[in-house]
Amino acid sequence: MAINCGIVGLPNVGKSTIFSALTSAPAEAANYPFCTINPNIGIVDLPDSRLDYLADKFQTKRKVPATVEFVDIAGLVKGASKGEGLGNQFLANIREVGVIAQVVRCFENPDVIHVNNKVDPSDDILTINMELAFADLDTVNKRIEKAQRSSRVMGKDEQKKAAVVLSALDKIKPLLENGEPARKAELTEDEVAAVYDLHLITMKPQMYVCNVDEEGMKNGNPHIEVVKKIAEAEGSDVVVICGKFEAELADMDSPEEKLEFLGYL
Repeated sequence: MAINCGIVGLPNVGKSTIFSALTSAPAEAANYPFCTINPNIGIVDLPDSRLDYLADKFQTKRKVPATVEFVDIAGLVKGASKGEGLGNQFLANIREVGVIAQVVRCFENPDVIHVNNKVDPSDDILTINMELAFADLDTVNKRIEKAQRSSRVMGKDEQKKAAVVLSALDKIKPLLENGEPARKAELTEDEVAAVYDLHLITMKPQMYVCNVDEEGMKNGNPHIEVVKKIAEAEGSDVVVICGKFEAELADMDSPEEKLEFLGYL
């Protein structure tokens, strides 16, 4: 079964560069916002020595590895939940994935444009998380209205189901209003099942990807520590990657050339 991972973040933070590094698939990366409009999609096989062992032991005719589908989604901006920057289209793309990887710019470079004209991971994360929460809040409000209307004319069994939905949404809504993710709500199994069809973006697991320069990769920097602190408070994972370096490495065909580029030769 394939994992479907959406790569999100502000415009021009390195999403397409990291997508290319992960998938070895071409994706336009330019020094201006919204160079990606339609999502890029790449599927990557996951190497697994256990699969190789079993295939060799049982002499299987076909070996099918697990895969990850990466979706490079265009950058979100403040107001995306209200349609800013083609936000409605991009948010719809995010709803279709199962896991979110939020790319955060964690390097200084005056030659690379930042949509807010400053490198501030805390503010960048807040912008993205708020827009995702507000998009979900709109979905939740619509479902609450629908459930309340329907409960007046439903039979007893349907009313019980509606009550479970409303109970879940009553726990989720205050979180979203504060810009917090729906996944923080303490829901029962029945409540989780009752709101599954809403496909809330902030109910999906999320990790943070710190995109750094080579110096940051070697020695770290304060921006990375900011992201780690935020992730720890959320219970989210953090990965540090130099997207530019990895994309250049992935573009090389020769293993010897890759080793030389890595400095091993």
